[in-house]
Amino acid sequence: MIVCQEDSDTERIQSCALVVSVIGSFLTAFTSSAVNIALPAIGSEFSMDAVMLSWVSTAFLLAAAVFLVPFGRLADIYGRRRIFGCGIALFTLASILAPASRSASMIVAARFVQGIGAAMIFGTAVAILTSVFPLRKRGRVIGINAASVYLGLSLGPVLGGILTQYLGWRSLFTATVPLGALALALLMLTLREEWADARGERFDLTGSLVYGISIMALVYGMSLLPSSSGRFVAIAGLAGLILFLYVETRAASPVLEVDLFISNRVFAFSNLAALINYSATFATGFLLSLYLQYIKGLDPRSAGLVLLAQPLMMTIFSPLAGRLSDRIEPRLVASAGMVFTLLGVMPFVFLDELTPVWFIGAVLLILGFGLALFTPPNTNAIMSSVDRKYYGIASATLGTMRLLGQMLSMSLAMVIFAIYIGRVELTPETYSSLIESSRVAFTIFSLLCFIGIFASLARGELRSGAAVRGRDK
Repeated sequence: MIVCQEDSDTERIQSCALVVSVIGSFLTAFTSSAVNIALPAIGSEFSMDAVMLSWVSTAFLLAAAVFLVPFGRLADIYGRRRIFGCGIALFTLASILAPASRSASMIVAARFVQGIGAAMIFGTAVAILTSVFPLRKRGRVIGINAASVYLGLSLGPVLGGILTQYLGWRSLFTATVPLGALALALLMLTLREEWADARGERFDLTGSLVYGISIMALVYGMSLLPSSSGRFVAIAGLAGLILFLYVETRAASPVLEVDLFISNRVFAFSNLAALINYSATFATGFLLSLYLQYIKGLDPRSAGLVLLAQPLMMTIFSPLAGRLSDRIEPRLVASAGMVFTLLGVMPFVFLDELTPVWFIGAVLLILGFGLALFTPPNTNAIMSSVDRKYYGIASATLGTMRLLGQMLSMSLAMVIFAIYIGRVELTPETYSSLIESSRVAFTIFSLLCFIGIFASLARGELRSGAAVRGRDK
């Protein structure tokens, strides 16, 4: 009877953790994709040039990347549930502040605050799931969580386009407030257990400051390229990251366990593969949103329906890929996903004003299938390759790779825009330059996908080590 009661309590905790994690992951993904489809409307209201407009997305990614690793470490020390709840609350607060924006700088600032909240969610959602589910079930629930992300990405362009067209872009943010409040209420009422496997250890404030300042300098410098000041700031940011790694190797309680990258091959190459994957794919939605609305003349709702093809495939196949990685070595599944990702990016190299809309949708289906095959197995490999005390930092590191990749992807787009278009509003006179710059970007992305295949294959076998098998408890 006691055993049955314990099993029942465990299942209840697992179910509650999965539901809350799914809601939080959906919330951040929906907002990000919905805002992308509303960028032309936001840019028109505030008279933003192409580079400044990209900062509406980049500010969110920058904030999340700066704070992800520190919050992941804080979650391991003070509790993953606590940090997750604070993230939901801050994200919801930013969703209230964003509609009140009256200038370009205000909307960018609101997105930055929203990114801080997202960092708390990104750094703990998967860590909580890994804390409560054993290794043999982990791929399945990670796949479900990934599907919630992709469902948010799927509904974002569609509902975002409808809301933008009929109620204005501000409605995108206000629509997410009730969902954030629901997630916070469910967390407080149904999930009372806390996970802090590094409780009592010190937090590395110095390393966190060096890391945050370096990331900000790197991204801001890249936004100023190709100017000489941009090169200087970007190089300073890279130098800061090197200093950060040096500081961490000598810290008694580092915010980032550098040894994980040195001694754990699966962890290191899985994170590298994630970095490459997101660098090569994230700006696709941004570029195609501009292409469909400016070049093809589609309204936001119609453009959103076309972009729906990619996340729809990801939503359908992510749970299947996650479950497959419980049975087959994740390296093989994820590497196959990288191959399909390459096949889903390369055709856009030949994009022009005559490219049919149906062709874009078909290629996005292939891209979505590739990302679905890659992401859950890759996440499963990362989280299953570390000890429990590192779940928060592992989740945060993966999130950092994702966000750094997304920032690099957007930064590449910004640099190419600055070179080919300049800091001017997009008008019919600049449409040819928009197409040319998009083709250059997709050429670089295709090369990155090709490299990513080999990075994914190089990670080695996850289930060959006794230490990993021992974590299935």
